This record gives sequence, structure tokens and C-alpha cells, in this order.
Amino acid sequence: MKYRVKLEKTDEGYAVWCPGLPGCWSQGATEEKALENIEDAIETYMATVEELLKDKVTRLVEVSV
Repeated sequence: MKYRVKLEKTDEGYAVWCPGLPGCWSQGATEEKALENIEDAIETYMATVEELLKDKVTRLVEVSV
């Protein structure tokens, strides 16, 4: 899957977050490391969502944009 992320230079390096996944953020000393870290954060976020939805009735919808 592809997710849009926002990357911002900070005094410590780079902050990065995924606007489409509330609370999903990370950081890194370099832009490359920050992007690596947000990939891990997104994977963890999605795994947590899957776990929370286990045994729940859900539906998959496709939205064209």
C-alpha cells in the first residue's frame, strides 16, 4: 500500500507523520532514516488495527479519487 507522509526538518533531524493515520508518526536523524522509521510505524499501526478488528464484522470498500 502507499501512504502519503509529511516530512519536516527539525533541530534534531526530521519529523515524519502520516496524515491519513492519526497518531502515526516517527522521526530520524536524516530524511532517509525518518522515512525508514515511518514505514515501520505504518506497519505497526496497521497490525494494531488488524488486531483490534479481529473477530469484528467489517467491510472493505473501494473509493475512487
